[in-house]
Amino acid sequence: MAGQEALSLWHAVSRDHRLRPALEDSLDVDLAVAGGGFAGLSAALHAASKGLSVAVLEAEIIAWGASGRNAGFVVPNFAKMDPDAIVAHLGAERGERLIGVAAGSADLVFNLIGRHNIACDAVQNGWIQAAHSSAALERIGSRAKQWAERGRPAVMLDRQQTEALTGARGYVGGWMDRSGGVLNPVEFARGLAEAAETAGARIFEHTRVTSIDRSSDNWTLTTPSGSLRAGKVLIATNGYGGALNPTLERTYFPLKVFQIATAPLPSKARQHLLPGGHGFSDTRRNLITFRFDAHNRLISGGMHVVGAGADGRVPRTIWRRLVKRLELSDLTPIEYSWSGIAAIEPDFLPHLIDLGPDLLAARACNGRGIAMTTAMGKVLADWAAGTEARDLPLPFAPPAPIRFHGLLRYAPNMLLPWSMLRDWLDRTG
Repeated sequence: MAGQEALSLWHAVSRDHRLRPALEDSLDVDLAVAGGGFAGLSAALHAASKGLSVAVLEAEIIAWGASGRNAGFVVPNFAKMDPDAIVAHLGAERGERLIGVAAGSADLVFNLIGRHNIACDAVQNGWIQAAHSSAALERIGSRAKQWAERGRPAVMLDRQQTEALTGARGYVGGWMDRSGGVLNPVEFARGLAEAAETAGARIFEHTRVTSIDRSSDNWTLTTPSGSLRAGKVLIATNGYGGALNPTLERTYFPLKVFQIATAPLPSKARQHLLPGGHGFSDTRRNLITFRFDAHNRLISGGMHVVGAGADGRVPRTIWRRLVKRLELSDLTPIEYSWSGIAAIEPDFLPHLIDLGPDLLAARACNGRGIAMTTAMGKVLADWAAGTEARDLPLPFAPPAPIRFHGLLRYAPNMLLPWSMLRDWLDRTG
């Protein structure tokens, strides 16, 4: 299958990859960032824009992890919790502040793209979630209402509107957040990196952090070829931190997600599917997503139950599901397939994790990575500039390892058959 040598479609097709050197000496900065994905790059950009000295240490290349392996959806909400539930969970003041971060997250992404002239095939025409059952339609009706009450461009769609905007049949309705959209995530990440460097940040690739140690009132980050002393340290590695901090590894569920991109569809087959360039997801637990890239490749994703043979089996399953759900008997073959690890929190919310004085880990993926992690980076720049972490509009606490993590870490994948059964019962009950 073409493209197997690439990390993802996005790495294969993205333009102007500029190689950056490894750290090979000693350096002192105000803020050190471990991880060159959306969260770390956004934090670096916004902190450097405040006049702070910043260095980003990336173990591989920019957007090597989840930031370069997703489908490129920009979705300004939460994967599981709706606003009212977040207020009940966190309280009115902290809940509404977190909701505010999410609400503006897609606009932040597209504003950054415009402000820094980032060429990443960005389209901000909206994100659509279609309901696969009457019960699901009732749930998303409440969801859309809660976001609209907070000033968001959230609108409900009836059956006919959903089909006209998506080209997908069989849905009973849906809702749309008009501020959402799609982009090429690798080119967006590279654009953030260049903007951060223009603002004064330094970015090092192929620079794996091997240890982080406290010395006096600073932290020392050691790498194979250099060291970095920093007043504050942000760990922004999401699900790709390795052994950097073993405690962090036990605070989330690593969910392996597969993506495919077909060969470009002919214009005739393409014209009735997402004619406005929207991003699409449905309400199934084993959810269906799809979008197009700038070259009319159809992109979709899915999960697996067991790992044996998954790299070949799951992409074919995703392709067959597209054929069935979108009624595409002549769907073009798979051109690229890839996978990545999403860090899923038990409550599906972003979190700041207190690892010591002026040392934070931050995660905000949970299926909403581009928008939420970019917004989280902007918030973390305030922390780097002096705001107490407990005063930021994101949940903040010491690490909370998941009990029996060694067994439960596989739960999201192993529960997939039960999720599929519940989806079927929704339609037949």
